[in-house]
This record gives sequence, structure tokens and C-alpha cells, in this order.
Amino acid sequence: MIEPAPVNFSQFYNNRKVLVTGATGFIGTPLCSRLLENGAAVYALTRSIKNANSDDLHWIQADLTDISSVRQIFDKVRPDIIFHFSGLATAVTDLELVVPTFQSLLESTIYLLVSAANLGCTRFVLPGSLTEPAVGHFNPGSPYSAAKWASSVYGRMFFQVYNTPVVNVRLFMTYGPGQSLGKLIPYATLSALRGESPKLSKGEWQADWIYVDDVVAGFLAAGSTPGIDGLTIDLGSGELTTVAAIVQNIIELTASNVKPIFGALPDRPFEQVCVADTKLAHARLGWQPTVPLTEGLERTISWLRERVKEVAI
Repeated sequence: MIEPAPVNFSQFYNNRKVLVTGATGFIGTPLCSRLLENGAAVYALTRSIKNANSDDLHWIQADLTDISSVRQIFDKVRPDIIFHFSGLATAVTDLELVVPTFQSLLESTIYLLVSAANLGCTRFVLPGSLTEPAVGHFNPGSPYSAAKWASSVYGRMFFQVYNTPVVNVRLFMTYGPGQSLGKLIPYATLSALRGESPKLSKGEWQADWIYVDDVVAGFLAAGSTPGIDGLTIDLGSGELTTVAAIVQNIIELTASNVKPIFGALPDRPFEQVCVADTKLAHARLGWQPTVPLTEGLERTISWLRERVKEVAI
């Protein structure tokens, strides 16, 4: 097989206008940094007011569930490339999350897609979720997975019907520095550093874990690689690891003596086990993960150690 030619990110993104929603989030933050390093003019959307504008970084306060606000942003910015990361990210199944999840994930996506179709862009990168299927029958296990799946379906429809240059990227279990402290890896790490036993589910669930720097590189490639419009591309490691194995690895790497309490929390209902198919990402993007799991955990633990006072250890 002929290896795809890698895209020169600096050459591609230099002076291009890039709109990033969810710009202060776990993935949006490092993506904005990498875009700025490569010369892009970044228009970073956030719900709160930010005043740290520069020549290349422009903060925009916006409500993406208001279609008139979305249209105004597109009229003003006329972005070349859109990365849409904003939205409520939780797999909790509480009934009261159905409406806000729909609004923040699906409604916002539709408004952005409509604006992109009307005004045009060179690429719309739409992140998906490991909880949605690539093909076939699907019963969503949470409001989040239903909204993400529907957003991806709309993305494919906009490409097919309106020729909007959408690329769907199925994102697997991303971890690393900057992740919310309530997520599994930060929680287990902080517990181990405190000398406290983390309380967990049975630990039997398996996931495809992928380090955040690899994910950001994959999104940069998805935004810049020609000829991939309409595709759905997985970003993951292609390997499954149980929660129990992740936690045990963390305990060993932190040299902690704590014993995790498995079964203290209920397993999530309808939790799916999905592994990334990395062949298309390699063949079309020239992308593959470069950070092994243990190295990624070591980097994450090191980052948390440096911030132990900030997180009240």
C-alpha cells in the first residue's frame, strides 16, 4: 500500500480562518494552540466572555442554540474551516438531561451546518462518539449518544444533499492533561496520589483509550487533508483495555499502595464496547497514534502531580 503524503500543517493553516466551538474544552484548548502555532486565524467560541484577543486569536461569546447568533458569526467571520466541539458531554441517563443534551449537541450542530451550507466553507469537521455506530442498527444508551449519533447523521446528509464538505470523526476514549477531574483517569490518579482507594464500578468494561495529543493531530489532519469529504473516520488506538487494567496501571505508576474498590458504583446500563478501526485514518490521513497507553498515563500523572495543590490533594 502506498503511504499517503502527510499534509504540511503550517503551509495549509497559515492565514486560514478557523472557527472552533468548545474552544475552552479538553480538546478544543490544545487544538486552538496547535492551530495558532501553524499560523491560523482562530475564532474561538465560548459561552463566557474572554478578553485575551490577539492578532490571531479572536474570542467570540455565543449561544449556539440561537440560530440568529450562529448566522451572525458566520456572516462576520466567514470561516474556511469549522471544528465543532461544544456541547454537553456526559453519558448519564437522567431524564432531565434529554432537552439540554439535544439543544447543546444536536440543535447547535444543525444551525452550524445550515450556516456552513449557506455561506460555504472548505471543511466542516464534526466530532462523533465511540458510543455511536459506524453502520447498522443502533439503540442509543443515553441522551448523549442519541444526540451525537443524530448529529453525525445530519452531517452525512448535509454532505450528500447540500455538498457541504463535512468529515465525521468518531472519537474514542480520549484522556490526558487538562481532562475534567471527575473522569476516570484523573479521578483514579488523584485518589492514588492522596492515598485513598478509588470507588469504581466492576471495572470489566473495555474501551479504546487514545491520548489527547494524538487526537489533536488527527483533527488537524481531518481539517486539512483533501478528498475526504463525506467520510467517517475513527480516531482511536485500535486496542481495548478494561477499566480495571487502567486503574491498576495508574496505581503502579504512582507507586501507591491503595486498593481500588471495584463494584462500589453501579455499571452504566447499555454501555457498549467499541474499538476503533484505524485503517481509514492511516490510509487517508496518514495518521496513527504515537503515544502508547503507559506513556500517556505517565504524562497525565506527571501533569497532575505538578498541580496537586490546585486540586486540593
